[in-house]
Amino acid sequence: MTPQELRALCLSFNAAVEDFPFGPKTSVFKVRGKLFALTDLDARPLKVNLKCDPEDAVRLRAEHPDQVAPGWHMNKRHWNTVTADGTLPDHLVRELVEDSYDLVVAGLPRADRLRLDRP
Repeated sequence: MTPQELRALCLSFNAAVEDFPFGPKTSVFKVRGKLFALTDLDARPLKVNLKCDPEDAVRLRAEHPDQVAPGWHMNKRHWNTVTADGTLPDHLVRELVEDSYDLVVAGLPRADRLRLDRP
């Protein structure tokens, strides 16, 4: 997955925005103010921090030890750092990004979830 594809994917979700609270190099993708992906799009290899169900996080780390690690500078129980350098299939990276978005949306107040379908 290229950095441009990752950025486009993150911004394809309802109400997703890109922000730079940690400086101009770190893209933070949020939905209703809550982070669902964090990356340096210029880094090589490309890595992205994604929210993950704790049980899935452990499983993914065991299945892909060279590409999935506990979230760097994040709560290690709920976040993974995923290396998106082409070693993992793009469809899996897309699923992990989507899962991260879905987990964050599920944790939003009901009123915010209902507004996601509205412009």
